[in-house]
Amino acid sequence: MTKNSQKIKIFREAIPSFACKPGCHDCCGPVTASSEEVSRLPMKSDAEHDEAWAELNCPYLGEHGCEVYDERPLICRLFGTTPSLPCPNACGPAQMTDPKVERQILKFHKETRQVLL
Repeated sequence: MTKNSQKIKIFREAIPSFACKPGCHDCCGPVTASSEEVSRLPMKSDAEHDEAWAELNCPYLGEHGCEVYDERPLICRLFGTTPSLPCPNACGPAQMTDPKVERQILKFHKETRQVLL
């Protein structure tokens, strides 16, 4: 396991989960993710990326929601769990992400190569 894989695993465990409003995908727009995270996702064609971009969506947003939910990037996991990335529908966990963890994740994003999804 690489150093970044270990960090991603630790960060994932530190971000609380919560239930979204059924059918809501308001936070599923284009995002960036580390190369390590992207390598875990299925490949999408240029046409699929272009179509998603035209609609300001993520290429992994399918008819029934996120197609890669279990492997979704850290930034997606942070949505709704921190005051800086609030859920537009006021959903969220009982306990928000620790601000220290959020800062570490944002630092990780700045220090690693990011890929636009």
